[in-house]
Amino acid sequence: MSRHTRRRSPLRVRLTVAGAGILAVAAAAATMTIASAGEPAHRRAEEQTAGADHAVFVQGNELEGNSIHVFRRGTDGKLTPAGRYRTGGKGGDQVDAPTDSLASQGSLVYDDRSGLLLAVNAGSGTVTSFQVRGQKLTHRRVVGSGGDFPSSITVSGRVAYVMNAGGAGSVQGFRITADGLRPLPGSRRSLGLDNEKVPLFSSSPGQVAFTPDGRALVVTTKSANTIEVFPVGRDGRPAEKAVVSRSAGEVPFAITFDRSGRMLVAEAAKSTVSTYTVRSDGRLKLLQRPLANGQNTLCWLERAGAFFYGGNTGNSTVTGYRMDRHGRLALTHAQGIATPPSAQSQGVIDLAVTKDEKFLYVQNATSGTVDGFRIGGDGSLTKVTTATGLPAFADSGMEGITAV
Repeated sequence: MSRHTRRRSPLRVRLTVAGAGILAVAAAAATMTIASAGEPAHRRAEEQTAGADHAVFVQGNELEGNSIHVFRRGTDGKLTPAGRYRTGGKGGDQVDAPTDSLASQGSLVYDDRSGLLLAVNAGSGTVTSFQVRGQKLTHRRVVGSGGDFPSSITVSGRVAYVMNAGGAGSVQGFRITADGLRPLPGSRRSLGLDNEKVPLFSSSPGQVAFTPDGRALVVTTKSANTIEVFPVGRDGRPAEKAVVSRSAGEVPFAITFDRSGRMLVAEAAKSTVSTYTVRSDGRLKLLQRPLANGQNTLCWLERAGAFFYGGNTGNSTVTGYRMDRHGRLALTHAQGIATPPSAQSQGVIDLAVTKDEKFLYVQNATSGTVDGFRIGGDGSLTKVTTATGLPAFADSGMEGITAV
């Protein structure tokens, strides 16, 4: 089906429900903290040097030629444009996508061990790697993804896996080398889907993710409503068949893990999060039933220490969660809104947390902006920056963000 022949699905109807009531009460963004005029000059210089290598990378996903938009990240969290780099591939747009062209989490990944930035080129069936040098990207390498419409990447040690959303769907393994990605022979596994080469957004898989110990590969399938686990051998290759479990909540999408290795899955249909243990044989044990946040269409979920943040694209809000020492998840705010929405922050999609867990960055697809927030000790969010001028959603739009 052509991407211009868009069918309306029940999920899309939910996504297009405006969050008018919430937006009507949106508060003004908190002003950015400014260093005191009396602060010693040498201290300010030290802070600037300390932030010299900090960056946020945003995938433009442009149909005519995908690119990475680079921002310098100051020690105060503020973003400053620092360049744009072509990936050598094309962006993509799933059929009937309402705000998120790739309908996935993890389409842009930074691997701290190798220093590589990995990006999918959904429109050309390829994956690009760059070597990261501060805010500069070098040594571009492009390889085939092993399938149609690559939309998510995960890394463990010296191995990366790419999830292909088109056709039957698949996961394909790669060795991470000094010269980029090299296909791992015998690692491709089918997901058994029934999509076109460019899939319908509601029937494409949501994410591929390694468990923290690297012993399993997990995939969410939205329309099948399953969580599929491939146990991974010492050679980096997955089991021939996945262990398939029914999702506790409807339309499983994003995957993340807490400090103890518990798996959290965001479910889009009713904006819920379920918590599991992934057993060594690939079976799942449900630890906490779906927790609703009262918002509209939760699709993305990222961890920052004991806190988690979810992006609700249906009404452009961010929800905060807290995990206690017993592994029990709860909302940080009773109403499910960690930060008020604004007119400049519409179409919330993907999120990224800095390595030091001090800042959260949120993509706003409809507005073509990225908001940056300082994470408080209680999980509260204070807006410190907004980057503008990024590819806004139309026929396609930006998707994929990571922070270094």
